[in-house]
Amino acid sequence: MSMETGGAVSKQKLNDLKARLLALKRSIFDLAGKKEKLERLERQTLAPDFWNDAETAQKIQKQHGQLQDTIKDWEAKWHDLEETELLLEMAVEEKDHEIEEEVALKIESMAEQLDVAEMECMFSGEHDTANAIVAIHAGAGGTEAQDWVDMLLRMYLRWAETRGFKAVILDHLPGDEAGTKSVTFMVKGRYAYGYLRSELGIHRLVRISPFDTSGRRHTSFASVMVMPELDDSVDIKIEEKDLRIDTYRASGAGGQHVNKTDSAIRITHLPTGVVVQCQNERSQHRNKDMAMKMLVAQLYELEKEKQAEQHEGLHGDKKGISWGSQIRSYVLQPYRLVKDHRTDHESGNVDSVLDGNLDSFIKAFLLWGR
Repeated sequence: MSMETGGAVSKQKLNDLKARLLALKRSIFDLAGKKEKLERLERQTLAPDFWNDAETAQKIQKQHGQLQDTIKDWEAKWHDLEETELLLEMAVEEKDHEIEEEVALKIESMAEQLDVAEMECMFSGEHDTANAIVAIHAGAGGTEAQDWVDMLLRMYLRWAETRGFKAVILDHLPGDEAGTKSVTFMVKGRYAYGYLRSELGIHRLVRISPFDTSGRRHTSFASVMVMPELDDSVDIKIEEKDLRIDTYRASGAGGQHVNKTDSAIRITHLPTGVVVQCQNERSQHRNKDMAMKMLVAQLYELEKEKQAEQHEGLHGDKKGISWGSQIRSYVLQPYRLVKDHRTDHESGNVDSVLDGNLDSFIKAFLLWGR
């Protein structure tokens, strides 16, 4: 490829990128609207009576900070694009092949960042910016289903790693022979819940079982529950008398202190029957704090489901979560395909999906939700 041809290709890609960024800026992202909202919030914070209601003031400050960061990040993207444009013009003019290659790589990186930004523009839920608490439970099927939980856990941990999020295992119940009966983990990062709420539901696996000596095909199910980590602004009333709190010895790795003391905590909410447990921390007190957060999140989700039932159709993504209505199928035999049954989005590269490449499914879900 000649220098002129390479420069023309890079220029075209840059122009395409600029057009996408401009369209998003004016439509879905609405930069002008966000700046107006930021100015309104700033005026509120400067009011003499702003701190008279401390709870409301903290909510406004949090909203102001998040909006400020979002606008700053968007403007930085636009600044990067303008700088790249100048660099490309200089490279073409001076016929500097090395700089041109550098610009081409920069454009590819910016395109990937824009893909992420496009998804984040679609987050409109109240808690989409929050950390996510994810629980995976094996369905009927013994070892086969428990191995499927391990596969899903690995998929989500790999996805979190590539996204730059931090994942922490909160509770783990190993299978009888192999795999995992249930696991709860937290994904920490901005928009973690916004991304992962697409995974709520039943996941179905079809494959030749490695645990079946006859080499027969098996179908396994696992349920995935996704909840936001809620802050103090969400008011879920929990009475002490409604709780049963048990301590037990943590299983698995975690250090001498964890394995030799009853530091793990199990909390049962008696009115609803919701049970949560945490064994990740060395301290019983810290495990209790995290278990309470998990309980608040589950009770909040239960309340949302009740409201959804009363106003049928509000939460289509939560409708009919049962063993007969999987949201996604992962077929390894007799053909290879991952298909989301809500959006009809599919991928023939099963290995890539199971290795954490979920963004196309998440984006399809967000578009479907809109």
